[in-house]
Amino acid sequence: MQGWGISDGEMDQASVDAIKSWRANVVRMPLNEQCWLGINGVNPLYSGANYRTAIANYVSLLNQSGLYVILDLHWSAPGEEVATRQMPMPDLDHAPAFWSSVASTFKGNDAVIFELFNEPWPDSQRDSLAAWTCWRDGGTCPGVSFQVAGMQTLLSAVRATGATNVVLLGGVGYSNTLSRWLSYLPADPRANLMAAWHVYNFSVCNNPTCWETAAAPLMTQVPVLVTETGMDSCDGVWWDSLLDWLDARQTGYLAWSWNKWSIECSSRALVTNYYTATPTEYGEIYRRHLSRGSAEPARGGSSYRKRTLGMTARHRAPRFAI
Repeated sequence: MQGWGISDGEMDQASVDAIKSWRANVVRMPLNEQCWLGINGVNPLYSGANYRTAIANYVSLLNQSGLYVILDLHWSAPGEEVATRQMPMPDLDHAPAFWSSVASTFKGNDAVIFELFNEPWPDSQRDSLAAWTCWRDGGTCPGVSFQVAGMQTLLSAVRATGATNVVLLGGVGYSNTLSRWLSYLPADPRANLMAAWHVYNFSVCNNPTCWETAAAPLMTQVPVLVTETGMDSCDGVWWDSLLDWLDARQTGYLAWSWNKWSIECSSRALVTNYYTATPTEYGEIYRRHLSRGSAEPARGGSSYRKRTLGMTARHRAPRFAI
């Protein structure tokens, strides 16, 4: 959360059962680095040890319920600025310490996957060499006002703990651009990386022609997981076309988001109740699509929290998502 609570949804067994009723087998949990680290004056009721314990307990509950969990660095900020919004890149001040601590907490649990940063967008969202250099190497970057921790720095922080977990890396352009993902891939001693891809109807790459040219070739080289998809309308034709395209390539996906903040399609809220899992109009499009598939059960009782189906450790991609 953003310093005023640990979660905006329920974190108990009944609400987990509601998630599973949609045939989901994975949950993605957006985390706040400053709440996790307990810094910058965030209320200790919702940060530090209390926050870490709540997250760890929820991950355990999801695991025991047969779900995988993706942990995603979502909210961050440099220096003494409070992390209440999404930044273009992770900050060097706190993000490495965040991932070192998270990895130390969950290492040894292969059903927990680390998504190093939600949506990178350096160099003003451009698909440029400067953007990709910043993405991998960090430092001083165009379009970013602070010192950046690149993906290599964050990945090294994870691996230095001994954690062997699968790591997800979203590309530039809000994780929608994959053009140079392989060329700028950080070095991983475990060779256990996946590409995270975000696809919305308003994304730059939002049509089958682009998917075939930008994403399909990468899918033949490395596992790709759509850790966010959705739309700002209720255009079931567009969404089904994307999900069918992903199904045909055995590529998993997670819908944004399992929230009840509005019934408007533009809000991208999937449900109206966390216990009944009653879908919004937007959510019903996604739920109906999931109901046509067959979820792969989680292995070994492990799991995760935000919206995908069918992930196993070590380069196996989830099939469906919530």
